[in-house]
Amino acid sequence: MKYYIIAGEASGDLHASNLMKAIFKEDSKADIHFWGGDLMQKAGGTLVKHYKELSFMGFVEVLLNITTIFKNISFCKKDIANFNPDVIIFIDYSGFNLRIAKWAKMQGFKTNYYISPQVWASRANRVQKIKRDIDKMFVILPFEKEFYKKYDYDVTFVGHPLIDAIADRVSVNEKEFREAYNLNNKPIIALLPGSRKQEITKMMAVMLKMVDKFKDYQFVIAGAPSQDFEFYKTFIKKQNIAFISNKTYDLLSVSYAALVTSGTATLETALFKIPQVVCYKGSNISYQIAKRIITIKYISLVNLIMDKEVVTELIQNDFNEKRLEKELNFILNDENRSKIFENYYNLETILGGVGASEKTAKLIVAALYK
Repeated sequence: MKYYIIAGEASGDLHASNLMKAIFKEDSKADIHFWGGDLMQKAGGTLVKHYKELSFMGFVEVLLNITTIFKNISFCKKDIANFNPDVIIFIDYSGFNLRIAKWAKMQGFKTNYYISPQVWASRANRVQKIKRDIDKMFVILPFEKEFYKKYDYDVTFVGHPLIDAIADRVSVNEKEFREAYNLNNKPIIALLPGSRKQEITKMMAVMLKMVDKFKDYQFVIAGAPSQDFEFYKTFIKKQNIAFISNKTYDLLSVSYAALVTSGTATLETALFKIPQVVCYKGSNISYQIAKRIITIKYISLVNLIMDKEVVTELIQNDFNEKRLEKELNFILNDENRSKIFENYYNLETILGGVGASEKTAKLIVAALYK
């Protein structure tokens, strides 16, 4: 069978790569063309476009790059038509994918979606478009099934693929890890500033102010695979700052605490059982627009899934030097850490066990051959 998969960012690349591996196990003759990244390339198949060409952050940035976005949409439609897949699998990345899905459904292509657009966070009216254009939706957050049920749309909860990704990784030896990256023996505070240049620059401006305030800790910046080392060089000026690229899981596995930009990384950090402070700051225009359309209480997946504040969220003006210092001190306190760990274990139970990628692949392939 022929599969066309579209993932538009780093987290989608990770989950899509595991889904691809599972599809190849289920369908030995699978021919997969995809939009994605390096992890998907390693899994096999044919890369059509790398997500580095697709990532634009915030409302303003999207408007500035609107011509490129529409060119990519046009190219994608032509490429799908030429390939003529048996199924198109959309991975998150809703702004782009829902546009392609509408066209694909009209052309008669079978449409599946793995990792739902966050319609529960804003613009819930998009559910009607999803019902119209997506044949089958596979969701990874437990509350999403109930959300879609309110709109009379039956979706399949398969568990969260991050559990698979973390369980399948090869563990690292901390001593060897520190030696390999020339790290001292101080407890590590990981800095996860995001994956796009605009957000990294905003996050690092405040995060790095903690270095001189917490001299008993080793700070390590987690470099995103989408950015080159040259971009990060300007942030690595002090003795107590190290940089490690594309090894976020290895870094988290040996960390004591973390400062994390809101997104999938907040859940990854929680699953590694690392106390964290969640940070986010966008352009003022983007933030003011978002504030008016987002309907959820929290921005981190950890708090959303638990439906309570498990981790502190510092958003926009709250993300400042004074507040960040206070919250970092809080998560370094042993008594507070115990409560965080307890919540993290409950979180993992709610998310279900391993096997999300395999479950989804089996369902997709079985439906095609049926």
